[in-house]
Amino acid sequence: MRCPDIDCMGSSLFRRCTSFVPLCLAAALAVAAPAKAQTSSTPSRAGAIAESQAEKAKSLAPRIPAGAERAVKWIKDEFIDEPSGLYPLFGSVYAGGGFAVGAGYRRYYGDNTHWDAKVLQSIRNNRLVELSTDSWNHAGGRVDLHARAGWRDAPGVPFHGLGIDSPKDGAGFALTQTYVGGEVAFRPAAHTHLKAGLTHEDYSIGSRSGRRPPIETMFTSLTAPALGFDPAYWHSSASVGYDWRPTPGYARSGGLYEVRYHHYAGGVDDFDRVEGEIVQHVPLLRENYVLSLHGQAESVLTDDATVPFYLLSSLGGSDTLRGYGSWRFRDRHAAMTTAELRWIPNRNSVDMALFYDAGMVAPEFGDLSFRRFKSDVGVGVRFHGPRSTPMRIEVAKGREGLRVVFAGSAAF
Repeated sequence: MRCPDIDCMGSSLFRRCTSFVPLCLAAALAVAAPAKAQTSSTPSRAGAIAESQAEKAKSLAPRIPAGAERAVKWIKDEFIDEPSGLYPLFGSVYAGGGFAVGAGYRRYYGDNTHWDAKVLQSIRNNRLVELSTDSWNHAGGRVDLHARAGWRDAPGVPFHGLGIDSPKDGAGFALTQTYVGGEVAFRPAAHTHLKAGLTHEDYSIGSRSGRRPPIETMFTSLTAPALGFDPAYWHSSASVGYDWRPTPGYARSGGLYEVRYHHYAGGVDDFDRVEGEIVQHVPLLRENYVLSLHGQAESVLTDDATVPFYLLSSLGGSDTLRGYGSWRFRDRHAAMTTAELRWIPNRNSVDMALFYDAGMVAPEFGDLSFRRFKSDVGVGVRFHGPRSTPMRIEVAKGREGLRVVFAGSAAF
């Protein structure tokens, strides 16, 4: 039996579907039209962007630094980082001789080899003439070779006597030194270095003293060992160290741990000296600040040998106790420590620092005591390149007054 409503229901469903199809087609066209319009407009937008970029490209040019910036960069490249040809020279002839200026001439005769001639004259009439040659990165980058010969004249070197309690007022003497020698540096592994050198050093002592009394009017050979002798030594040296600083001439990170041994043969007596040094730079706040620490100790090993007073360990001056004069304290043994907080306002040229120095000398190593250390505090500014510090100006205060330091090298 057939249901009477089947045909009626099918006819009604067909009518509904056929009436719905036009609506679906209309909706699809309505949606597709904007999409088509958007698609057709995309190439025109891309073309506009391309045209704009092409217009900008026509006016592009390398950045030209301002005049002052160009001058600073030229000076740094030509005279500080890797000078070639004639260049100005700043530094020190001999500690205590004042700031020195002069000129150098460097000529490369290989990819990593050059010779260098230097002449320096200080404001206190210290003079230096030196000829050197340096050759790096032999044997697969592991060996460096250095040789130098020179003449140094320092007419007003101070001597205050021996010991940490020596008087502030002292005498003066003139020191003339000629030297010729060489050094080999070997890097067996990353950051590890071994060095060995041999130099002939000839010393002559005079009584020229500037404003100070001549040394022979205040001291004898007992209080100033080897006074009256003009010795010549064969000075051999050897060292081993671990150095992971970017460069010794300027560093904001890394450190150095090194032991050095010296043997002096000939002269008055043969003698040996050993030195130990620690340097550690700790970057703070992305190297905007750096905590720099330095410690050093020196000791004469040959107890019964006469060591000329000008070859004894010393403290005072631009590299040790900066609040005291150069060569202020001398004796057979010495120890010192330094802490600096460095601020880096410009990573390419200028650092500033607050520092504290403390140290002592003694006739016996066991006499060194922290309780008797002399100390100073100070502030400084350093002008540097990425590998060197050609100028350092500092003001330091110790118990003997305020001192201004000019130096042509890094503090450590």
